[in-house]
Amino acid sequence: MVHKSIIANGLVPPRGPYAHAVIAGDYLFVSGLGPVNAKLGGVVVEGGIKEQTTQTLKNIQTVLENADLEMEDVVRVGVYLRDLKDFEEFNSAYSAFFGESPPARTTVQCAIPNNKALVEIDAIAYKGTK
Repeated sequence: MVHKSIIANGLVPPRGPYAHAVIAGDYLFVSGLGPVNAKLGGVVVEGGIKEQTTQTLKNIQTVLENADLEMEDVVRVGVYLRDLKDFEEFNSAYSAFFGESPPARTTVQCAIPNNKALVEIDAIAYKGTK
């Protein structure tokens, strides 16, 4: 299968040997992204889980836009929280990005490589016929 890597305009370049996303067939696979703001020089945004979730999902939106997709095209999300005590506040910020038909989702607590980040999110979007 032929696939195409995407390095999204408007985001900090990946910090390792990976792409922001890969298009394979009718699907876009978005790598795990965190709350880094490219406009502020690639630093983790100030604030708590709500602010970090919002920035992370804006980063995912940027990747989707680079592939001519929207948040409504997302069919699955993987969420990695530093601490599950943030689950309720995370959900509050997360729900603002998805309408009446949210994607399937897995949420786990784990260590996150960036020691200032409280959340990382990956996603799968479907770009077939609408």
